[in-house]
Amino acid sequence: MSAPSFANSSAVLGSSDAEHLPASLESEIRRIYARSPLYAQRFPLHNEPLQWSCYREMPALSKQEIIERGHQAFFADYAEIERGFAQKKFEYESTGGTTQSPMTVVMEEGWWDEQTKRAYLASPILAQFVGRPYRKCVLAPIGCSSNLCPYEDHPFPHRYFDGTVYLNLSSDPFSFPESEWDRIVMELQATKPEVIEGEPVYLSLLARAAQKRGVKVPSVKAVILTYGKASRQHAARVMEVFPAAQVDLYGSTEAGYLFVGEAFKDDSQVIDSNAFIELAPWRKELSDVFQIYVTTRDREAMPLLRYHTGDIVQKLPTGYRLLGRERDLYFRPDGSIVSVYDIDAALPDDFACWHYSLMQTSENRWDFHYVSDETAPAGLETGLAAMLGDGVRVNAFRRRVIAPTASGKFTLLKPLVR
Repeated sequence: MSAPSFANSSAVLGSSDAEHLPASLESEIRRIYARSPLYAQRFPLHNEPLQWSCYREMPALSKQEIIERGHQAFFADYAEIERGFAQKKFEYESTGGTTQSPMTVVMEEGWWDEQTKRAYLASPILAQFVGRPYRKCVLAPIGCSSNLCPYEDHPFPHRYFDGTVYLNLSSDPFSFPESEWDRIVMELQATKPEVIEGEPVYLSLLARAAQKRGVKVPSVKAVILTYGKASRQHAARVMEVFPAAQVDLYGSTEAGYLFVGEAFKDDSQVIDSNAFIELAPWRKELSDVFQIYVTTRDREAMPLLRYHTGDIVQKLPTGYRLLGRERDLYFRPDGSIVSVYDIDAALPDDFACWHYSLMQTSENRWDFHYVSDETAPAGLETGLAAMLGDGVRVNAFRRRVIAPTASGKFTLLKPLVR
């Protein structure tokens, strides 16, 4: 049996033969076993050089297993971690998806900043900001990935941390009153950020608010789309108001940042210094589409080994395309896959919206909800129906509001649960 495929560069992964793991990966695995008792309990490790057959026997780690075991299972002496919290040597965050309970993530002090720095260095667009002071504004769900996100209504400028301003004080940007958007836009102008970072729907609605008020922010040099899946519609609305390079930065609270690339250029690459990314075959008929298993690097608290994120990636000649969560993808009867990229391609050229959501209501019926200044042009429904497959009918509804999930994130494609 051949060795598993990895998305990391060969220079970082290192050489290996058909039987044994490369030294870099084996060293990280042994460090993880030494730091966390969880893995030896799940799968004992021998002292001989690791073979691929042994690696494959290591059970993948799921988010549900972490929730069930509890974050304490990662530590031999949790009292030491509690002392670390008191001494500010450790920090913790709570993260949860739309279908699972919240998960506590423990991280050593400074870990988030360091892996963010490595992510920036891996991006030609973001590398310019490393090693020098710069200003950044963040607009994302309150329970976002950064351990710096505020949980109290601190006035400006008390939400200014190391050059970063967190703009929103609550989740669901569709519920912000105009007075709240007045405040957010004013703080954006006052900060004069070089970087704007946020969840794509939040940033799209920020663009709408700024456009409505006739506000421009010429200081912006880069826009980071993260925390959620972006569509070309979101990116286009943001570009119209904040004409700067856009970066697709993918990761999670528990694993850190994993992929970075220019938005919609299909050139995302693994952030090699943050993680090893195993490409696991997903469906026989989709040879270039993979599940990913993440092994974090140089992490002290809660290191992850073969962590199943639930995300699906497509390998392309230029790099990787992040298709999204497995549960958010749809398969036509012929087995071909539908993602947000297919929705964008099926929308008419003269259609523009601030946000949309395509939801399946029955086997051959879908609803397309969208927030726009204009009613969708003729042909939108038939174009989406043709993209989804034979016999499908799509009904479009213009909305003022599209509610997020309980976690504050938005679902762009929502097929029926199978």
